[in-house]
Amino acid sequence: MTQNIIIRFTKRQIPLLAATAAWVIQAAWCPPSAIGAELIDRIVAVVNNDLISLDDLNNQVKPYLEKINAMGYPPDKQRQMIFKVREDVLNQIIDQKLTDQEIARYKITASDKEVDNAIERIKKANSLTDETLRQALSKEGITLEEYRKKTKENILRSSLVNREIKSKVVLTKEDIKAYYDSHPDLYGFEEKYRLANVMIKYPDSPDPSSRMQTQQKMVGILQELRTGKSIDEVIQTFSDNTAKVQGGELGTFSLSSLDPKIREALKDLKPGQYSGVIETDYGYQIFRILDLVKTASKSLEDATPEIENKLYKDILDQKFSKWLEELRSRSIIKITQ
Repeated sequence: MTQNIIIRFTKRQIPLLAATAAWVIQAAWCPPSAIGAELIDRIVAVVNNDLISLDDLNNQVKPYLEKINAMGYPPDKQRQMIFKVREDVLNQIIDQKLTDQEIARYKITASDKEVDNAIERIKKANSLTDETLRQALSKEGITLEEYRKKTKENILRSSLVNREIKSKVVLTKEDIKAYYDSHPDLYGFEEKYRLANVMIKYPDSPDPSSRMQTQQKMVGILQELRTGKSIDEVIQTFSDNTAKVQGGELGTFSLSSLDPKIREALKDLKPGQYSGVIETDYGYQIFRILDLVKTASKSLEDATPEIENKLYKDILDQKFSKWLEELRSRSIIKITQ
């Protein structure tokens, strides 16, 4: 579960990347005299006893500035984006400060061994070696030491979430069943065809008349079947030295899994009815629909792990957002920018 939480914290940062970069662009528009050391050190927010400086804000932008420039927004749109995203980025940093303060309050720690193990899991999941990991980080402008620091922060925050939120998540069998029943588009029933057939393989003779005679024999078989004779009866009646008639029950198939020719011949038939004579890859065939069977595309048992993960993540996200709101409400937060 730790890995999921690490991923979730990462995802929370993604929508803010554009925002941070845009804030730096805004700074770039200011006159040189306005961007001196005095501005860089300016405090933009206070979170309890922690300060957030303009430099903290600007440092979030560095890896993403080129990406924002490449988006090609018109000046007005870019200006609107800057003001909106700047607020989002600052809120993200405030949330991080609040969670870090809670980590310190509970004295939550992460050892070097835990960091090593987490990185090894990431490497294994992405088929990375030490060298390819370093190369990937280098492309993002991140050192291995910075990556280790970020990984440790994620472990600490995951531990905090485990303590404050995850332990309070309760998921019942009734919750899973209700989700399963309310999503027939994902786990609904599929109609399948239980089929039988009669078949004569194509003659080995290259003479076209031989193939025509075989087709005519199949037409005669179809007429007999439609008068009420069974498949076993027509097999015995029509098999001779010139053509061996085969047939019997084939099994159950979804319509989509069948050859287009067969699918077209069966789609409007009802149980008990026969198709016409069909030229297939195996020979001339006649199909009979024995029954229409409704089967679940995925049983509740098979779908349970998938549903558990989905519901657990949704509940976790909701509880985490509520927990952050409550944490903010009892904290002293002052934005000074």
